[in-house]
Amino acid sequence: MYLCGVKNSLNREILRLAVPSILANITVPLVGMVDTAVAGHLPECGGADAATFIGAISVGVMLFNLLYWNFGFLRTGTGGLTAQAYGRGDFAECARIGVRAFLLALGIAACLLVLQWPFERLGMWAVNSSEGVESLAAQYFFVRIWAAPATLGLMAFSGWFVGMQDSMSSMWKDLIVNGVNIVASIVLALGCGSWRGLGFVGVAWGTVIAQYSGLLFCLAVCAVKYRKVFATFSRHDLSDIFSGEKMHGFFRMNVNLFGRSVFFTAIYVGYTLIAAQYTDVMLACSSVMMQLLMIFSYFTDGFAYAGEALTGRFIGARDETLLRRTVRYIFIWSMSIAVLFVGLYMAGGVPVLRLLTSDATVVEACRQFLPWLILMPPLGCAAFTWDGIFLGATASRSICMAMVWAAVGFFAVWFCAKFVLVMPSAGTPRYDSLAIHCLMAAYFAHLLARTIYLTLRYRKDINV
Repeated sequence: MYLCGVKNSLNREILRLAVPSILANITVPLVGMVDTAVAGHLPECGGADAATFIGAISVGVMLFNLLYWNFGFLRTGTGGLTAQAYGRGDFAECARIGVRAFLLALGIAACLLVLQWPFERLGMWAVNSSEGVESLAAQYFFVRIWAAPATLGLMAFSGWFVGMQDSMSSMWKDLIVNGVNIVASIVLALGCGSWRGLGFVGVAWGTVIAQYSGLLFCLAVCAVKYRKVFATFSRHDLSDIFSGEKMHGFFRMNVNLFGRSVFFTAIYVGYTLIAAQYTDVMLACSSVMMQLLMIFSYFTDGFAYAGEALTGRFIGARDETLLRRTVRYIFIWSMSIAVLFVGLYMAGGVPVLRLLTSDATVVEACRQFLPWLILMPPLGCAAFTWDGIFLGATASRSICMAMVWAAVGFFAVWFCAKFVLVMPSAGTPRYDSLAIHCLMAAYFAHLLARTIYLTLRYRKDINV
């Protein structure tokens, strides 16, 4: 009876942490889909059609991924450290970790604003896209870059809320950001009533407004819900926040997490750069497929966040038994999501395509890539779940090395598959289609590499 009670209690705790994250995450793909759908339904302007608008959104988002994913340690590092401090009952340290991460986020954002012009030029030089896509992507970039302080600040708050086992505040943060983003992007791009809207750049302005709305909410939560936690934070803490052994440990860990972010960014940006080498239709297809591929991850991430929070908490509390049970139960929930989405992708791929764009050419071109959706969930769920568990344990070196091998797998499969399968038909529509199939295979390979490496490292790295 006792073991049954422990099992039920732990499952309830997992669901308490995971379900709010899942509810919030459901809106994340909706944001990407709405941005893509708005771009796909904009009227032709200056020779730009639906494929050009969708391609520009894809390239613009890629530029911000290149920027922001490199600073993912603001979330990942903050979450694990905060969870372990929470498990020890050291709330003063929780406050110090939160303030340190937020101030670091603001400092990085200031540097990005200063360097926005050379970065945009470098990014556009690297992207081999059409002139129309490049021009629109630049417009998108120079508007959305002004959300950098809010975006990086939200990364820090996301990690801190996870560490504090506070899934509800994290959920409301995401719902506010994503809800405002959807509404603002539609209204600002397409207009309302007699106002005809801003057109393409309205999508970018919607994101800026949404990010600052979320940041204001997080600051309000800290001022009200966590006022007692931050009441322990003194002026002396502020002067010492970037000094001392704990700060050195924070930076040592984040060097590995930064390295992980660099290789992570290389994979996802490489995906867009490779797709951009082909026609605007193939670029639009790759963008739409990535949206579809990632839908299941927003459900799995809920359990990955729960795994991160509970792994860090039980390591901080030095409870080996609950730590092992947490890992086992988290994987049972995660793989159940994988099975569910294999069925959903088999049944509903084409209808979702039609929601994303009304361009019949893009829809028809995407149909040939739908079988890849069925293969992704099992490996994706395993890889994302391991990430959460290792982040909770602050096993940063293994997290970094897993992404190194993932990048090796991605680019090795891409170059080998492209050379072997595609070269005989170079310069034809068949060449373009086979190239995107090779790109899907490379993405599959990176998930496999992450899963295998972290599985082998589990017993060595996840312990109290």
